[in-house]
Amino acid sequence: MADFEDQKNQSLGKGENEEEDEIVTEGASFVHGEQPTQDASGSGNGPPKVDSEVDILQEKVTKQIIVEGHGSTPTKYSTCFLHYRAWTEGTQHKFEDTWLEQQPVEMILGKEKKEMTGLAIGVSTMKSGERALLHVGWELGYGKEGNFSFPNVPPMADIIYEVELVGFDEAKDGKPRSDMTVEERIGTADRRKMDGNALFKEGKLEEAMQQYAMAITYMGDDFMFQLFGKYRDMALSVKNPCHLNMSACLIKLQRFEEAIGQCSIVLSEDENNVKALFRRGKARAELGQIDAAREDFLKARKYAPEDKAITRELRLLAEHDKAVYQKQKEIYKGLFGPPPQPKPKPTNWLIMFWQWLLSLFHGLFRHQRQKSD
Repeated sequence: MADFEDQKNQSLGKGENEEEDEIVTEGASFVHGEQPTQDASGSGNGPPKVDSEVDILQEKVTKQIIVEGHGSTPTKYSTCFLHYRAWTEGTQHKFEDTWLEQQPVEMILGKEKKEMTGLAIGVSTMKSGERALLHVGWELGYGKEGNFSFPNVPPMADIIYEVELVGFDEAKDGKPRSDMTVEERIGTADRRKMDGNALFKEGKLEEAMQQYAMAITYMGDDFMFQLFGKYRDMALSVKNPCHLNMSACLIKLQRFEEAIGQCSIVLSEDENNVKALFRRGKARAELGQIDAAREDFLKARKYAPEDKAITRELRLLAEHDKAVYQKQKEIYKGLFGPPPQPKPKPTNWLIMFWQWLLSLFHGLFRHQRQKSD
């Protein structure tokens, strides 16, 4: 994202294909991978129920696609980033869940751990963004003896994996992130971001988000924690635009809760980020969170008072409030009806006659008294 002065000089409403250091737009998964919902994962904590065709990859490995991916599949020595859950097939006991760690696992195909051989066979057939269910025989898992430390896997246990391939990088020598210099990691992430921008311009939102998610895997919490000074600024100049661009894609896809999450990540680093405030406000407004949306827009206007897009959104919220008030007024009017009007009292002629007589006698009495005086 451009610096603060650039933010002040540019309108957030200039158009949806404008680009500075990032895409400036409004509207896949979170940076750490989208954790499947309960519906997608079946009932309870067991593996999901999948009805798709069973693909036999090897004698001991089968695969069923849950969500289709896009692009090509990784080749040998590709660095793959993935999330997975793992259950023992016999007991349905879940022994590992990387989504809970909120950090994708890095696996280099051909250099994976021995107990992950079956998982690697499945991953090698997957496309970026794909989610699949794998059944792996114990021979290609934790073997005859199992594993009694972490994770705890019984002997000769067949394994079920629910796995999502976040993305992968082709590398002839299989160089992991841990062996990269800071500049190499930031440079790789920046290239991913630029690829995502190009895909966004082509309208390929899911593919664009996949590139942004891959870029962010190089900027994980463990990496960011080690940075300070100019290196941290360099990393954030790549990481934050990726979150913001993902939020723009998510708003377009009407995935507003996820968009709010992406903006909140940026605001945790930069609480006055105008674009993050603006986009979170838009997402909140779409979800009917009017007060929270107004708070975001007002704070954004504080740092970009001339921005027409922010002014427009605040005006829309004011019109919404007025419409709600009028509607409520009509509802209450219909419930209770018009206010009761006082009914005219009937004329009592007898009372009026006696009142006339009294006034007459009173007048005569006063006349006689004045005459005597």
